[in-house]
Amino acid sequence: MVDPRVSVIGARMKGIRRVVAVSGGKGGVGKSLFASVFALILAEKGYAVGLFDLDFTSPSTHRILGVKGLQPKEEKGIVPPDFDGLKYMSITYYSGDEATPMRGADVSNALIELLSTVKWGKLDYLVLDMPPGIGDATLDLIKLLKHVEFLIVTTPSQLAFETVRRLEALLESLKIPVIGLVENMKLTSSERMREQARSLGVRFLGEIGYDEKVEDAIGNKDALLGTLFARKVAEITARIENR
Repeated sequence: MVDPRVSVIGARMKGIRRVVAVSGGKGGVGKSLFASVFALILAEKGYAVGLFDLDFTSPSTHRILGVKGLQPKEEKGIVPPDFDGLKYMSITYYSGDEATPMRGADVSNALIELLSTVKWGKLDYLVLDMPPGIGDATLDLIKLLKHVEFLIVTTPSQLAFETVRRLEALLESLKIPVIGLVENMKLTSSERMREQARSLGVRFLGEIGYDEKVEDAIGNKDALLGTLFARKVAEITARIENR
């Protein structure tokens, strides 16, 4: 039996020009931080932007941005609140800081419910902070959203890249566009990740060195935008805009 909510998702996404899923093969690569700063920079450039935290396992964008005291409105659907010019939606509006342990069917149901009820309106970009790896949420998202593009974040670690390689192979087999690969927390001058991206036929968007000031900027939007990390993300954003 076809879930009637699925037919609504296309209408909810109709006014969005680009949907960018920020993903990573492993946790801890800086995926949520990149997604948050990427969304902020796009908004600073004057784009209409939404940020959707879909990392059901460990949502963290609200901590990164310092989102407090906001709640979505119910108006024949869910209207995400505005956070300094950014439309922001997260499962933490409903779960708070409690863990949300969900198995396959529960993850699929929650994803369908959110995609079919959240009213984004017209956006230039909707940035999705994805769970790490190739789990149910990623597989369902690919099936439910017709025009999603993936941006993959990794570290210089060979173990992290192994999961990236598997994710890219899946996306390629399903003909899902990959915007490119970002190497985060880089500590050396090695060109290995750039070469490995080339071997996969994936565009290397850039590298971001380890920035010790990021930790102190967590929860402060303006401080985040003043970090070296943010300056590097801005350079990468310009390449994504021109894609």
